[in-house]
Amino acid sequence: MTLKTLMLTTVATLGLAAAAQAQTVGFSQIGSESGWRAAETTLTKQQAQERGIDLKFSDAQQKQENQIAALRTFIAQGVDAILIAPVVATGWDSILEEAKEADIPVVLLDRQVDSDKELYLTAVGSDLVHEGEVAGKWLAEAVGDKSCRVVELQGTTGSSPAIDRKTGFEKGIAGHANIEIVRSQTADFTRSIGKEVMESFLQAENGGADICALYAHNDDMAVGAIQAIKEAGLKPGEDILVVSIDAVPDIFKAMADGEANATVELTPNMAGPAFDALAAYWKDGTVPPKFIQTDSALYTMSDDPAGQYQARKGLGY
Repeated sequence: MTLKTLMLTTVATLGLAAAAQAQTVGFSQIGSESGWRAAETTLTKQQAQERGIDLKFSDAQQKQENQIAALRTFIAQGVDAILIAPVVATGWDSILEEAKEADIPVVLLDRQVDSDKELYLTAVGSDLVHEGEVAGKWLAEAVGDKSCRVVELQGTTGSSPAIDRKTGFEKGIAGHANIEIVRSQTADFTRSIGKEVMESFLQAENGGADICALYAHNDDMAVGAIQAIKEAGLKPGEDILVVSIDAVPDIFKAMADGEANATVELTPNMAGPAFDALAAYWKDGTVPPKFIQTDSALYTMSDDPAGQYQARKGLGY
């Protein structure tokens, strides 16, 4: 055998070995209802590519039945693991049991499910209750003893962020009798519905004159609501305080323009910790904790919102 032939054979063998070692992961994403969600998708794909993982992506368009169908497809394909950002918290037992029976580890991203924890490997996310509590405490400090009527834009009904961010906010304002949530309605985490619901709030509350603050479960709903406030002839950020969650670029732009007051960060890089946990599990069976918590932080108008906007634009939002 010539040296050239030997080298070609060696390269081919190494290539086959590398291919044999490559892991395949199915990723069921909720959809693209917000800038944050789009960033999570982008970063997950980037993380997979950097690690040499073959990522099979499925967009559920915010429907649980689509996610369940995607997971069944992944199981039939024999993927090495599944990532899922569950659209709602309930109704996952059967499909998770199917994955477990197929010996396919499942990792939850940014949302929780009301299922036996033994049915999934781990969950990566923030403390959603804590996020809401931080927002509530910020508002309590901002208004002091002033009477404050709050309107709330909730996320998707039945989703863990909507449930927990509401719980956390109420916890944050507990003990402050001067602060009252007077209206609360889902806007499905979307900018367009956030604008529509805020318009109805403004009409119901004396054209907005009786509203002290808006709390939105995500920034996209807040941005939609800001537009509605402006169209009503009011100044968001002054006439109506605005606090929300996620820390996407557009909320920093709004803060730079004086039209929003605060946001609580939710990092879109859930895939990094998820792939780290899977790598250890694949290597020697290391089982991670059932919850891997990501960092959160409060940002206000004093935290260089223009600079934050530019920095986050480069993250795939």
